[in-house]
Amino acid sequence: MQTFDCPKCGAPVSYDPNSFGQGPVRCAYCQSQLALPQHGQPARIISQIDINLSPQVTASAKKWIWMLVLIPIVIVVIVLGAVFGALAPLMKSVGSSRPSVFSPSGSKASDPANAFAGEVLRFGSEGIGPGMMKDARSIAVDGKGNIYVGEYIGGRIQVFDGEGKFITQWSVDRKMPLRALAADRKGTVYVVQSGMITRYEGESGKSLGEIPYSEGWGFDDAVVTADGGLLCAWYKNRDDIVRFDAQGQVVRTIRAAVSTAADESELNTRVAMDGLGNIYALGSFRNAVFKFSPDGKFLTRFGDSGNQPGQFTAPGAIAVDGKGRIFVSDIKGVQVFDANGRYITAFKPEGSVSGMVFNDKNELFIAARNKVIKFALKE
Repeated sequence: MQTFDCPKCGAPVSYDPNSFGQGPVRCAYCQSQLALPQHGQPARIISQIDINLSPQVTASAKKWIWMLVLIPIVIVVIVLGAVFGALAPLMKSVGSSRPSVFSPSGSKASDPANAFAGEVLRFGSEGIGPGMMKDARSIAVDGKGNIYVGEYIGGRIQVFDGEGKFITQWSVDRKMPLRALAADRKGTVYVVQSGMITRYEGESGKSLGEIPYSEGWGFDDAVVTADGGLLCAWYKNRDDIVRFDAQGQVVRTIRAAVSTAADESELNTRVAMDGLGNIYALGSFRNAVFKFSPDGKFLTRFGDSGNQPGQFTAPGAIAVDGKGRIFVSDIKGVQVFDANGRYITAFKPEGSVSGMVFNDKNELFIAARNKVIKFALKE
């Protein structure tokens, strides 16, 4: 047996020089198919199209063989070029007459969805360093415009200024999922984790203690209300909606809120409130939004399972803007409804929308796993 070095990876390749007519061999390391060294020529890699012209073929014969191979190829190229050259003006004309199509990474003013929600800021990237994110599902904004972004697993909360510049980060329980974030105008951040709501000093992460509740743990979502209180979703064998005032005292409880209206239990409720105090509960399992008056009276529901406008497929977040419009995210994007539940429009941000919040300028911030995107809305 003899060996030679593979011309691709340099690994030794063995072959039997006494085996007459031995064909190509394969390198055991890089798996390249190789022609054996012969007639003073080194071993070479056999490409997918390899015309083997043996040494017995004259130079003139080689030339004619190559001409026979190349001439049909040249003819085909010329024909295709002529055909596509003739079709190009027609294709351009047809393409220019098509309506604009929404692109998540950019916007066209002629598209109604992009005209309604225009991206004005984006920050974040995949990773664990400062300003980077792995699974950001919760977002909150305080009165100064500081943005708080929470990772679902690992307990990391990052703080950014209003332009998306990283300020600092701090951590809560690293072992339990972070279910929701909320921030008030004073910079107090509320973290929903392990069924409890804990207050933190937003800029430092200093714990300010838990929000006491006589029924115990069971909280799954929380948002700050216009008067500085909290609206919360609570579940422990019953889906309640609980409202606290700014001092942390319970002022209203809607017992079995979604399950009473839907006649089915709801295991995952997201909540929001408009400027008039109306309460909205997104039932993720029911694929519907339930509206209650400020005193807790059930008013209406809208939404259903499906892929049509106004229907939901795995909804995940809800928010209400300063004009009373309701925004609901699911795997299709973000759908927008008026205060009575009538469908208005939809738009599709890039990525999976897991958290939404509005600032005082009625700008929408969304958390999309590895980035944050801010939208300016049509008035």
